[in-house]
Amino acid sequence: MSDTQTLIENRPPSVATLFQERVAATPDGEAYRYPVPPASGQGPDDWKSLSWAQAAERVYAIAAGLIDLGVNPEERVALASNTRVEWILADLGILCAGAATTTVYPSTNTEESAYILADSDSKVLIAEDAAQLAKAREARAELPDIRHVVVIDEADAQAADGDPEGWVLSLAELEARGAAYLEKHEDAVKERIAAISKEQLATLIYTSGTTGKPKGIRLPHDNWSYMAKAIAATGLLGPDDVQYLWLPLAHVFGKVLTSGQIEIGHVTAVDGRIDKIIENLPVVQPTYMAAVPRIFEKVYNGVAAKARAGGGAKYKIFKWAAEVAREYAKASQENFRRTGSASVPFGLAAKHKVADTLVYGKLRDAFGGRLRAAVSGSAALSPDIGYFFAGAGIHILEGYGLTESSAASFVNPGEAYRTGTVGKPLPGCEVRIADDGEILLRGPGIMQGYHGLPEKTAEVLESDGWFHTGDIGELSADGYLRITDRKKDLIKTSGGKYIAPAEVEGQFKAVCPFVSNILVHGADRNFCTALIALDEASIMAWAEEQGLGAKTYADVVAAQETVAMVDGYVRRLNEGLQRWQTIKKFRLLPRDLDVEHGELTPSLKLKRPVVEREYRSLIDEMYAGARED
Repeated sequence: MSDTQTLIENRPPSVATLFQERVAATPDGEAYRYPVPPASGQGPDDWKSLSWAQAAERVYAIAAGLIDLGVNPEERVALASNTRVEWILADLGILCAGAATTTVYPSTNTEESAYILADSDSKVLIAEDAAQLAKAREARAELPDIRHVVVIDEADAQAADGDPEGWVLSLAELEARGAAYLEKHEDAVKERIAAISKEQLATLIYTSGTTGKPKGIRLPHDNWSYMAKAIAATGLLGPDDVQYLWLPLAHVFGKVLTSGQIEIGHVTAVDGRIDKIIENLPVVQPTYMAAVPRIFEKVYNGVAAKARAGGGAKYKIFKWAAEVAREYAKASQENFRRTGSASVPFGLAAKHKVADTLVYGKLRDAFGGRLRAAVSGSAALSPDIGYFFAGAGIHILEGYGLTESSAASFVNPGEAYRTGTVGKPLPGCEVRIADDGEILLRGPGIMQGYHGLPEKTAEVLESDGWFHTGDIGELSADGYLRITDRKKDLIKTSGGKYIAPAEVEGQFKAVCPFVSNILVHGADRNFCTALIALDEASIMAWAEEQGLGAKTYADVVAAQETVAMVDGYVRRLNEGLQRWQTIKKFRLLPRDLDVEHGELTPSLKLKRPVVEREYRSLIDEMYAGARED
């Protein structure tokens, strides 16, 4: 048995145990950094730190506070908050009390929040602020089992008329209560941790389904303990790394990063405010961060727009540098695959050096200047955008996993990464491709099942442990996986041709610097069409150049000049597609797609049925009276 296998198979039973071990090993090491906005509301944030020992003091106080509130092992405590250091401390507190965390996106509406709280049978809700508390109050009649609401923002922890006595308390009050409890019962938390078994439920994560009610996915402690060890075993991260964590922690991708960090012991800077990413990166100077493809697309489009605004010469230089980056990345990756060396021909290396001085260096500086690697997951990254960043020295390691597989099943291996693939399986994860191309997974990261839904569990989880992902993919001879599409998202034209819309959409995002979101439609039709949403900042800058600066976003999108400009990019896209994949018609949407309207999931994935339903009239208009081969 290899050292890696031993390490993973001899893992501790729980994340709580992992946390105890980390605190004992490096009590004075820096664990978390977090921003504190200035009291005046003006100027930059002040970043504070917690050592592992300081974090543990708060975590154990939260755990003891929950025990004092009557929370029993495996009972659910819901957590509705944006990504912030208190989310992590509260989650660890819940786990150290032997309870299980129900994650709730703060953007979830009152009705769906109430459904999740009731379906999970949560006993306590830890809410971020007044807005989350208001949802709990509004749904209180449907939630008789919620005994307390703990509010993170102390100023918002105000009782209201009609609240049961003691129903609302602040996180600070919970911690004080826990500290007092530990004075009388000093071993209470240690005893709870020691009693946790590996099969004990740790987390219930509800999928943001596109249809029907969300399903709760049961992830026991062993899933996270395995993930922590497997992430460490990849060798991608070390104790000196600095991670910038902004992803929603209610999502499995964000959540798994917290487990890996505890095992490795590196610093994590936590701030979930998406509008602060650009400002924070030069301050935090991360060596590592994870993101979804939309972030890299926005950075790419932003850089392109800035170059365009700088005049024709600057834009020409940017386009040249972008092509050099892609050529360099493809050549170096191919040479590494064949020979183990990432060297490139002399002429290409010389061009790359010039482009690095003119363009790439500034791009790396925008990411803080120290970024060694970025992991991309949750959806497919366009290979053209991946190659651009790779050539610019920002190595995007695509990974793959689902909520049902605890997020991380595959990741690209460091220097040997291959753009356009999601890499190799993590140690301990088995994979096979079914006859119809579906990816099947088996291993310690796979869920126990769907909460209270044995029939749904049986549909995807075989008795021998193989999980049906619903994704279609191909494995290379040396074990790299390429995802081609969601099984249910493959569309078949009326001519019998199968099309992977995500592939076409990704190619368009690489071609058109103004696109924000695109949905390709064509199931049971005789040609493909597209709904296209444009990035507001990029298109309004372009509109200014065209003399359309006085118009609103909606007017710019409707303008003939804009339609003609986008049509040029659609034509360029079509040149690289098979005839049956080409976009024959498109419509520009009057606004961008977003989470608030339910068109994107909180992790910014497209909800196809929602978008197609909302814009049915535009789709029908494109096919009205049409006969195209």
